[in-house]
Amino acid sequence: MENKRKENYSKWYNEIILKSELAEFSGIRGFMIIKPYGYSLWEMIKKELDKIFRQTGHKNIYFPLLIPKSILSKEKEHTDLFSEGCAIVTHSKIKKDQEKIIIDPKSKLKEELIIRPTSESIIWSIYKRWIQSYRDLPVLLNQWGNAIRWEMRTKLFLRTTEFLWQEGHTAHSTKKEAIEETLNILNIYTDFSQNFMAIPVLQGIKPHMDKFHGSKTTYCIEALMQDGKSLQMGTSHFLGQNFSKVFNVQFTNMNGYKEYIWSTSWGISTRLIGGLIMSHSDDRGLILPPKIAPIQIVIIPIYKKKNFSIIDEHANNILNFLEKKNIRTFYDNRTQFTPGWKFHEYEIKGIPIRINIGINEIKNEKLEIIRRDTLETICIPFHFSINLIKKLLCDIQKNIYQKALHRTKKYMIELDNYHDFKNQINDSGGFIFAHWDGTKNTGKKIQEETEATIRFIPFPSKEKEGKCIFSGKKSKQKVVFSKSY
Repeated sequence: MENKRKENYSKWYNEIILKSELAEFSGIRGFMIIKPYGYSLWEMIKKELDKIFRQTGHKNIYFPLLIPKSILSKEKEHTDLFSEGCAIVTHSKIKKDQEKIIIDPKSKLKEELIIRPTSESIIWSIYKRWIQSYRDLPVLLNQWGNAIRWEMRTKLFLRTTEFLWQEGHTAHSTKKEAIEETLNILNIYTDFSQNFMAIPVLQGIKPHMDKFHGSKTTYCIEALMQDGKSLQMGTSHFLGQNFSKVFNVQFTNMNGYKEYIWSTSWGISTRLIGGLIMSHSDDRGLILPPKIAPIQIVIIPIYKKKNFSIIDEHANNILNFLEKKNIRTFYDNRTQFTPGWKFHEYEIKGIPIRINIGINEIKNEKLEIIRRDTLETICIPFHFSINLIKKLLCDIQKNIYQKALHRTKKYMIELDNYHDFKNQINDSGGFIFAHWDGTKNTGKKIQEETEATIRFIPFPSKEKEGKCIFSGKKSKQKVVFSKSY
């Protein structure tokens, strides 16, 4: 790795993505190519989350990519949010004119179509057909797809114009049930981030000026990256009856009366991969938690031409044994690359465990194992038990999480003095707990002076009266400030 975290964090981040072959620039601003290794990582995230959603009663569905402008514009707050970031389809045909491709002016659409920035509007236009009675509720849907939102400042995985994501949409007969769903999803995201991605997060509520437009309350999880900045990892929105009233979607309750539906929406995106990189990686490359690593173990043969067949046979035996035990294993038997070159490649790609096998290992009936998280070398019996490997993977997962947790706790700081606040933000960043007077204007002034924003109001709420760190006005509780991505 040419770039170091402490010297140039942004270049270090990009270099890891490019050299580990997660993604690359497409040549179109804001659009990236997710390469096979990066996409397999997204598939691991998708696989594990999808399993959880199915277990909680959610069903996958797919809605159109294009939304008629008249439908999107029905919900004013929702439209305002995306008014400057929508891609619009205006014509349906192209043609050649003197070897140039131009838009066919005769193919102008009667109504312009918006490439979805999110799907609430089109989903609610359909719910009107699907829901008439309390017997039709709840509706628990999830969609895996993509979305487009024009971004002014783009960064691979973190902020791209097009991104892959998961968006859940549910409809309920009562307010209580909808709020419970919102919080249940928040806890699912929290558990997934911590137990699968090894990224500790804090739960919170977005301040009123930053909540999802069209929602009553936006809950979020935020994680602290190695450079002291915060990253929003997922959001879960209690929409109330906003969309059902706009689209006039009512149901007949058990008493025969008409009511508007209560609803939620929630989502995560390929931004999680950016969070994974910035949470765990070092100056050698990626470090991946075993639970979501596409490859958990890589086997490298150390050979000379005359003994390759012997080593190859033993390596394949180890590969077959591990695969039968459901350990995601790759045996790199390519002969055009040296073992040293392969060591470097898989170090950059963050494979949790590397097994080296050569003639010496075969003679001594011991294997050399290298942990990516600590770079520790361990010798294990040639005929090892699978429990030994599973325990090692478990230890790596725990160690990666504990390291990130220690960093997060170290930079969770409570401050009451604005001078100290500015010094902390500029020096080390972190999650700063401080009182805020609840006004948008104060939040804006703090951001202008420090680049820090109110990331969330801690949830569950712990009210403790004090004075706003900036204005000195009364405040009911502390909120969390941080610079962010």
